[in-house]
This record gives sequence, C-alpha cells and structure tokens, in this order.
Amino acid sequence: MARDITPQFSRPAGRGDGQRVDLTNLSAFTQTPPIGSAGEVAVIAAVAILVVGGIECSLRWFEVPLYILPPPSAVALALVSDFHLILPHLGHTLVELLAGFAIGAGAGLLLAALVTQFPFAEKVIAPYILLLVTTPMLALVPLLILRFGFGYEPRIIAVALASGPMVMINAATGFRRVDSAKIALARAYGASTVQIFWKIRAPMALPMILVGLMIGAIFGLLTAVGAEMVGGGFGLGNRLTTYSSMIQMPQFFAVVLILSTLGILIYVIFFLLGKKYASWEA
Repeated sequence: MARDITPQFSRPAGRGDGQRVDLTNLSAFTQTPPIGSAGEVAVIAAVAILVVGGIECSLRWFEVPLYILPPPSAVALALVSDFHLILPHLGHTLVELLAGFAIGAGAGLLLAALVTQFPFAEKVIAPYILLLVTTPMLALVPLLILRFGFGYEPRIIAVALASGPMVMINAATGFRRVDSAKIALARAYGASTVQIFWKIRAPMALPMILVGLMIGAIFGLLTAVGAEMVGGGFGLGNRLTTYSSMIQMPQFFAVVLILSTLGILIYVIFFLLGKKYASWEA
C-alpha cells in the first residue's frame, strides 16, 4: 500500500512522513523560515527605516510637490489628522467585504462539494464559473447600480461574484487531493459517501480551502474598492476618487496605506487560522 501523504501547515518540507502544503506556498517571497531572533528583527526594522527615510529625503531633496508624490511624513500626518473622516468609510467598505465574502464563500464551498460528489454537475457549472473568473466584476457594477441603486446591494453582489469562484476552485481542488487508499479503506469498513466527505475529504482539503478563502477575500476587497470608485458616496474607494479629484495626495495615499494594511491583515488572519486548525499530522 502506498504511503499516505497528508497536507500539513507546520511540518517542514524534506524528511518525515508529511508533505508540506501551507499558505506560504503562494509566493516565492514567503518561502523563508519565521523570524527567530532579535537581530533579525533589528535588521528588518533598519531596512524599513532606510527605505522610508530614503524616500522622504529624496522627495524633499528634489522638492517634489505634494500634489505629485507626498513624502511619507505628510502621508502619516494626513492619516492621523483625517482618520476620523476616513473611519466611517472604512466601516462601509468592511460591511461590503464581509457580507459579499460570506455569500460568495458559502456558495463557493457548496458548489465545490457538489461538483466533487457529482461529476456531471461540474460539466454544467464549470462554464459559468469560468465565465465569472474571466469577467472583470467591475464591468458589471454599472449594470448592478442601475438595477439596485447606489447602496450596498450592487457592491455586495460584485464582491460575492468575485470571491465565490476563487473559493470554489481551490476547495474543489482540495476535495480531490485525497489519497485513494484512504477512501478505499473507509469504504471497506462500510463508511458512507457523507462520512467519507466529512471525515476524510473535508479535513484533508482544509489547507486548500483556507488558501481559497484568503484569495477570495483579497479579490473581494479589490472589487469592493473598485465598485466604490465607480459609483456611490461612501467607502474607501469613494475617498480615493474624492481625494484624487481634489488633489489631496497625502490623504489619497493615507487611504492606500489603509487598504494595504487590510490586505496584509487578511493574509495574516488566514495564515494563523491555517496554523491553528490545519496543522495536524499523519
């Protein structure tokens, strides 16, 4: 019987019984061990200070106007002084993201389970999923606005349509990456299809599911901001449009910094979830 190869989050690649499958495999930039000493922290902080300080000094040395590219100090000042004005719009964006992502992720997981258990369903659903993946959701936002108005509805729908296919594709891939020997053994002991799905397929697919959720959340954030820029009077995307039209570039880059922080938080949250709930071993 072939050896079981079990996806893991915490087990290092190389020797051992497991094959490492974790969120950090998404990019070569993250194929590094975690920070392990105060010296490494000091070096990372020093590089960050040099980069930010270099940008600050260069912009001031060449006297670049604020309306073209503000220095980091001006962006930080705008973030502190105008945060009370940006905060309500951050709340609107989070509502759109969380609601749309919950709908899209739920539908994506259900469809992934459906196409895994019923191959014919995949032949019916796959063309529409491919259409959603290849269609920029921002192109549909004006049509959604015409139908649902300038409120939350068109943005939530756009976020759901952008995040759902990402979750479905990764979850379906995870459901299929199951050692056939485990399924054969379970069937030999009389396990039903539902028991095999919940006891074998779902746990082993959890790393891929978390990857799909993370990608779907990031796609949802980008779509929410883009939809806010297309139409409506609230949200961080609306702030980007407003600040750029008023040539308030420090405030513009302050909003960009907030959006970047949200993206990083999404990655960190799902990475920690993977370390906590998908770090099991064979």
